[in-house]
Amino acid sequence: MSAALLPKPQMRGLLARRMKFHLLGAFLVSMGSAVLFKILVAEPRKRAYADFYRNYDPRKDFAAMKAAGVLESAPPK
Repeated sequence: MSAALLPKPQMRGLLARRMKFHLLGAFLVSMGSAVLFKILVAEPRKRAYADFYRNYDPRKDFAAMKAAGVLESAPPK
């Protein structure tokens, strides 16, 4: 009697139906991750580099490294 009460499981097309669901979910998660990475990591990093190079003077930096003795090819004076 109890076997007649249970519905038959769907076997035909089960993989295709589940694949659509999982592919859509994977696509949405990956796009969300990419957007969050761009907003939380890439843009602040880009701003930090722009701020650093806005006032960066390579000659002054070279002179400071030369005075500190960091560069072997340019002895300090």
